[in-house]
Amino acid sequence: MALALNDKVLAEAFGPSTGTALRIKQAAMVVLGIAVLAIMAKVKVPMWPVPITMGTFAVLTIGATYGPRLGLATIMGYMIIGALGFDVFAGSTAENAGLTYMMGGTGGYLVGYVVATLALGFAARAGWDRSVLMMGVALLIANALIYLPGVAWLSVLYGNGLAWSVEVGMTPFLIGDALKLGLAALLVPGLWKLIGDARS
Repeated sequence: MALALNDKVLAEAFGPSTGTALRIKQAAMVVLGIAVLAIMAKVKVPMWPVPITMGTFAVLTIGATYGPRLGLATIMGYMIIGALGFDVFAGSTAENAGLTYMMGGTGGYLVGYVVATLALGFAARAGWDRSVLMMGVALLIANALIYLPGVAWLSVLYGNGLAWSVEVGMTPFLIGDALKLGLAALLVPGLWKLIGDARS
């Protein structure tokens, strides 16, 4: 059954929508999304109190523009490539990569990436991506879904308690996250308006 206009996510608003051409477009978007995630994970913008890494921004925007299924395929492809030992994560290196890296301090945040991608995909499918306000709410929820397993895993891994995990694993990043969430909240609805397909 064809998607109604108000069921579409941004990735479905252009290009082929049926048949083999659609599958080719979707495969190309997954490959492109994985490449964007890997590149953006390595981008650091100087900021106080810690540099802003753009990996989270890429996760959030891909979740919001790809929808739940294509977004999940993309983030899982990214995780599989990382698990195979490729240097695609923000803190990974050629020597510290793969499952060993993924089970370290960032492991919980990587789980959160998957959950946040799904949450944003469903929010976009419900039309939250057409409004700056609703997009902002969806992004706040998704960001919380990244922090919950991230902070919890830090607490389990290092055994220093929840307060310590929040202090080192969340608090220093809140200013940078606010900027990234604001940018994404403007970007996705702005793209809808740009293509002239905003919901009335």
